[in-house]
Amino acid sequence: MSDNPIKTRREGGILEVTLDRPKANAIDLATSRIMGETFRDFRDDPELRVAILRAAGDKFFCPGWDLKAAAGGDAVDGDYGVGGFGGIQELPHLNKPIIAAVNGICCGGGLELAISCDLILAAETATFALPEIRSGTIADAAALKLPKRIPYHVAMDLLLTGRWFDAEEALRWGLIREICKPDELLAKAWELARLLEAGPPLVFAAIKEVVRAAEDMTFQDALNRMNKRQFRTIDVLYSSDDQLEGARAFTEKRDPVWKGR
Repeated sequence: MSDNPIKTRREGGILEVTLDRPKANAIDLATSRIMGETFRDFRDDPELRVAILRAAGDKFFCPGWDLKAAAGGDAVDGDYGVGGFGGIQELPHLNKPIIAAVNGICCGGGLELAISCDLILAAETATFALPEIRSGTIADAAALKLPKRIPYHVAMDLLLTGRWFDAEEALRWGLIREICKPDELLAKAWELARLLEAGPPLVFAAIKEVVRAAEDMTFQDALNRMNKRQFRTIDVLYSSDDQLEGARAFTEKRDPVWKGR
């Protein structure tokens, strides 16, 4: 058996990434660096269009930072790798969709990892929390990202109390897309991934760049930048074969054939 804590499976334009680090899938510095390299390669491979992030086993998705590794010398402010903690939180130009398939316990940095993905599916047995408050520290990435994904007052409740919540509540607040039976979770994630794989990759890239950039702009500034074609991915899209193919397919009443160029 390989000691690599990250397993990958590739099928067509889909990459499945599995965090497999017994016993709890906690992430140390070395694992984070491998995850960053994995998602960097996914980003840079023109044949890959969508990724699924999952975890081995059914008890833990990820509890976040590996405290045992920290006790052994891993620095909290150490080298997490090219994508920051977990490989995707800070990876620049990651303009392809990522689906998180959450099973079991998803807390702390594990929840921050999940909300760094674009869409989240969860098993009905999944549980979530941001317990950092109880140990006198801050869930820093969640403090930045969570209020943008769910209502502010709910995000603050979760951040300030550190309480646990289940998949039903996560669905109610819009944090996750769907609740699945545990034995159907991965199949549902692949079903969604295949739907996205068949979609227009240049449009997806433009959507992700605009959403990310607009976080730091007023609506009007973002709209002005878009109208002036100052988003790289939009400029690529509007001068692409895919843009023409979309129009032709619509007028010819057929499914488009996207080539990503």
